[in-house]
Amino acid sequence: MRNMRPCVLFLAGLCVLPTSMTAQTKAIQATSALSKRAWRAATPAELEAVLPARATVEKERIETELRTATGVIDSRGRVFAAVVLITAGYAANGKYSHYLLAQTPVRIGADIVLPSGAYAVGWTRSPDGLLVHIYNAETGAELGTITAHPAAQPIPIVSIKIWPPRERSVIQIGRFLLPYSLDE
Repeated sequence: MRNMRPCVLFLAGLCVLPTSMTAQTKAIQATSALSKRAWRAATPAELEAVLPARATVEKERIETELRTATGVIDSRGRVFAAVVLITAGYAANGKYSHYLLAQTPVRIGADIVLPSGAYAVGWTRSPDGLLVHIYNAETGAELGTITAHPAAQPIPIVSIKIWPPRERSVIQIGRFLLPYSLDE
């Protein structure tokens, strides 16, 4: 009888093992699916790898200020990034100020949906904040206009910053904010 007890315990353990392994596998898959959707701030090296030193905007190749680069990246390496354009002396001076690169569809505000691609952004002051114009970088065609509103609480002023969705899900230009969402 004593010799049978370890055998019975061993067989009972074998019966439970597949169930616990299935549960562990499902937990790992769920964690993996969540991490695929997780966006984080991109490092300077990651931004430098995807953003051009000279951005093509219409027929111009405009120098970018890579030290101002900002963006987010997901676990699959897709990037949503922005950088300041140095437009002095170009036809784009006054029309464009920033270059956006979207490697996934992006919704800005409620109405502007940008498929993956490159975009030029410019802005003018308005009584409510900044009137932000978004253009197709290749053609110069305007894709939409949206008002960026001042931040409700004091924040450090930056030329441009794309906040990770977990933190704020906004694009910051100066002290003004634009909401965005990324296609998962």
